[in-house]
Amino acid sequence: MERSNIQWVRNDHYNAEFNDNELAYFTETDIQDVLRFQRTHPSYTNTPLQRLPNLAQHLQISDIRVKDESYRFGLNAFKVMGGIYAIAKILAERLNRNVNDLSFAEWQSAEVREQMGNLTFITATDGNHGRGVAWAARELGQRAVVYMPKGSLPERLHAIRNEGAFAEITDKNYDDTVRMSAAMAEENDWVMVQDTAWEGYEDIPLWIMQGYAAIAQEIIDELNKEQDQAPTHVFLQAGVGSFAGAIAAYLQAHYGARAPQIIVVEPDQADCYYRSFVSGEMTAVTGDMDTIMAGLACGEPNNRAFPILRQYASASFSCSDSIAALGMRVLGNPLGDDPRIVAGESGAAPLGLVHYLRSFPETEACAAIGLDEQARVLVINTEGDTDQHHYRDIVWKGMYPVANQ
Repeated sequence: MERSNIQWVRNDHYNAEFNDNELAYFTETDIQDVLRFQRTHPSYTNTPLQRLPNLAQHLQISDIRVKDESYRFGLNAFKVMGGIYAIAKILAERLNRNVNDLSFAEWQSAEVREQMGNLTFITATDGNHGRGVAWAARELGQRAVVYMPKGSLPERLHAIRNEGAFAEITDKNYDDTVRMSAAMAEENDWVMVQDTAWEGYEDIPLWIMQGYAAIAQEIIDELNKEQDQAPTHVFLQAGVGSFAGAIAAYLQAHYGARAPQIIVVEPDQADCYYRSFVSGEMTAVTGDMDTIMAGLACGEPNNRAFPILRQYASASFSCSDSIAALGMRVLGNPLGDDPRIVAGESGAAPLGLVHYLRSFPETEACAAIGLDEQARVLVINTEGDTDQHHYRDIVWKGMYPVANQ
């Protein structure tokens, strides 16, 4: 694999001091309330935080942990954590109720459903977010409409339709599909549920981010239960940045000056945070953004997430598809008795990058972020094999091979 498979940049605007303006919505009290609501659903499970000691020894670092979201609500991806909370919050505001005062079962009651009436939620997605919104809407007795960008995989379209939503693939890229969906919401008096924000549309993306941040609360609870040290490095995949921004914000709010370094990981065809850190201002990527990391193929940063990552992420890495493929193979073929983890393309990219950085080695990049023998690394596998055919093409058939291994 040639060195061109990654580019990286230090974030010159990085400043890990506590900032009330950016972190006020991600306090421990707020996110514990979010997680408490999510736990009221009967399908809730605390996804595993796996340790990979043999891989850590192989890469000559202290520790590797993988939070495996492929077990989340039976949906094989983390996105539902945002959708379930945001939709409940929307409904609560319409009823002038506090979302935390009712359990999920109470939200499903005939009395509350009658008070809510019938709503239609619309969203744009590559697959995982739309399926989460469709599932949450159905669970709460509402209708969902989902549009997908061109190039979306048929298996993901069918999975959304199986949750009861109307869903179609468009001839537009992700960002244009978002704009189309927003226009349709306005025209039809539907409710847009999108995990990216723009001027005039910021509350719902924030609620989705708070839903994602509950994953970080789960991680901290597990570390505390095991009396383990906090990670020193957290590698977070970014599309629009909602997930990465949410996890970064909560870790910073919780740990303060002891917070781990946040490293942003993106596909090189949709690396808006890498380009933004290079330019010093929010920078978009346009075009088809052709990458196997479909969940990260987003060209425009979320303007709620961007200020968080601009302040608290120390670096961004722009990665070729082969980095994600490497991560899929490493996680799926563990060393010794390390657990096997089935990770989709977007879910595997951070671990693939860690493996690459410590294997070649990328001495300058490792030194810049302090990825050395003392590093305790955390990554989050955001999705499993959400398209099993595509997963096998990469892992079995050797598509997007990694050379020099």
